[in-house]
Amino acid sequence: MEVVVAQSDVTEIDVDVLVVNLFEGVTKPDGATGAVDSALGGVISELISDGEITGSASELTLIHTPNSAYANFKPARVLVAGLGSSDSFDTDGIRRVSASVIRKLRSSGVKHAATIVHGAGIGGLETTSAAQATVEGALLGAYRFLKYRTTDKKRKADVGKLTIVEVDSSKVADISSGIERGVAYSHAEILARDLVNEPANKLAPADLAATAEKVAKENDLDYTVLEEADVAKLGMGAYIGVSQGGPRPLKFIHMSYEGDAGDPQNNLWLIGKGITFDSGGISIKPGAGMGKMKGDMGGGASVIAAIQAISQLKPKLNVHVVCAATDNMPGGSAQRPGDVVTAMNGMTIEIDNTDAEGRLTLADAIGYAKSRGAERIVDVATLTGAARIALGDGVSPVFGNDDELVNSVLDTSTTVGESMWRLPLDSVTKRQNASKIADLKNTGGRGGGSTTAAHFIADFAGDTPWVHIDVAATSMLDSTRGWMPAGATGVPTRSLIELAMNLGG
Repeated sequence: MEVVVAQSDVTEIDVDVLVVNLFEGVTKPDGATGAVDSALGGVISELISDGEITGSASELTLIHTPNSAYANFKPARVLVAGLGSSDSFDTDGIRRVSASVIRKLRSSGVKHAATIVHGAGIGGLETTSAAQATVEGALLGAYRFLKYRTTDKKRKADVGKLTIVEVDSSKVADISSGIERGVAYSHAEILARDLVNEPANKLAPADLAATAEKVAKENDLDYTVLEEADVAKLGMGAYIGVSQGGPRPLKFIHMSYEGDAGDPQNNLWLIGKGITFDSGGISIKPGAGMGKMKGDMGGGASVIAAIQAISQLKPKLNVHVVCAATDNMPGGSAQRPGDVVTAMNGMTIEIDNTDAEGRLTLADAIGYAKSRGAERIVDVATLTGAARIALGDGVSPVFGNDDELVNSVLDTSTTVGESMWRLPLDSVTKRQNASKIADLKNTGGRGGGSTTAAHFIADFAGDTPWVHIDVAATSMLDSTRGWMPAGATGVPTRSLIELAMNLGG
């Protein structure tokens, strides 16, 4: 979908549908909605009076406005979108209504629509932020993964063009800025969704590496892939142990964006879990639901996608992305429960359960980052089913060893609407990872599973400021929720982009 801004009176823009809005409880529309109401002879006011339009959240009312009836009104139709209460309206509300609107427009066969910016000036919402949220809601809300569907011949095509119309010339630059950011953030999250939605037989570690290479070439990023012999020389025994049960070669991906060449220490390392299929290994998972384990590279997808947008928006920050990609399979050469492996930093790990594999790959990825001067590390992983037990599928648990960095991550998640909540790293659960024969075990048992996993990773982060985001429950949904579709959500791609923009602002 193409998104542009146009300075114009809303009554004069020639489109299939013009989208305006209304807050709940408003009896006399004003602003752009009022201008449309006036041009239509008070039709919107009449529908409000009749109770057909209430302004309730996500209420959508389509009004046909043929030129023969309204000679001085160019839009062929008007869609009035309810925004709900103005007291609680925020950028999440903008994204939700914009997503509902774009799906309604698609179902009506609309090719070119125009919309005003939803919510600008309400509750302190700035024009740029409101425009960005409007764009994100539209692009992310329109998302569908139909690559392998061949029978939906009658499905409606997506809206081809969305014009944000604004009569006030002084606001056009802010809207343009919001569009630029909204498009970059959304296209990145869509890339992450596409990668997670891909079947595992179509997305091997080599395919994930090829996508990263494509992103790097298109955005002038440094890029390298280490093969098994390379990581073996570096001592990545934890990572190699995970990979040895399957036939598809591992790929250790490193991408970098140089936004502050004069200060190499001004850096952020984004590390994503990249298990392209997780069978559980020898500790094999139950068959029910195993198909979703194609998405166990959701963390890797999010960091690869995030650096795409970061390179386009150019914060003054050096950003590195690492994804240790591999399958976790139960082949004859697979590692076994009871094995001991040695990580890149020299720590030994007892393999208590081969299904706790993601933290092993993250351990060596973090070791690699630290060996190359990482000053701040954020890792993202579909790590534990315990995350869903703790917080459900709407909130990602966050852990960290540095309050400032943790709070920065939480603030950005609030801004972009990807909910997160900090959980503690307490001394009691840490003891659950103790091993009698190695430095630590790779599991701490069922109790506090997300926390013990985070403790494991924390041992490799050491004193380096570090945050861990567990997206096991939020990376994929069973049904559509606002701008997040059924299937892959792309979480937390936009949070990572926002974090980089804030740190490099």
